[in-house]
Amino acid sequence: MMIQVLRETHEAPAAVARELALAGGSNRLGEPNYRAVWGGSRLDWIGGKWEDRDAASGALVREVIELRREPKYTPHDRWHIERWMPPESYGSPEAWRAETVEIVDGRNVAALGPYPSRGDYEHCFTVEGPHGEFVQLTTAVARHIARAIETSRGFSPARKKEALEERSRREEREYDAWAEDALS
Repeated sequence: MMIQVLRETHEAPAAVARELALAGGSNRLGEPNYRAVWGGSRLDWIGGKWEDRDAASGALVREVIELRREPKYTPHDRWHIERWMPPESYGSPEAWRAETVEIVDGRNVAALGPYPSRGDYEHCFTVEGPHGEFVQLTTAVARHIARAIETSRGFSPARKKEALEERSRREEREYDAWAEDALS
């Protein structure tokens, strides 16, 4: 008998969840505005045409058009911080359907699943080192992230946009320097 592990899953430590909840407060449903999730544990709806293959040979077993719950984030082996978004941030249910439906083999498929009528959590931060290496999610790391969340709440939208653009420019300069070194 062969045992096959499909996904590695983890729950955020209670102390980490508490730090994020204290920093971000609660949403109108009484749930935390921020939470930590393991990449392989966080599933979301994806609709489309799927190919199921035999695990041993890779041979195509079947093709099916359906909705499936699949890991939402990569890398799967990292902690991700999510922020709760209210349902109205996704538009109306009608607009959601109109914008997310895809036609696959003549069939309408809800590519992003059903309308998030209770709101949903969206990615805002991946916990990893400066070179993409794994960083364990500890209370101290959560406290640091929580402080950053709290600090950013006071920034204007223009200041947030400016910070994102500066980070993008910095990453581009770092990549250019790395590429220059690699090609020299």
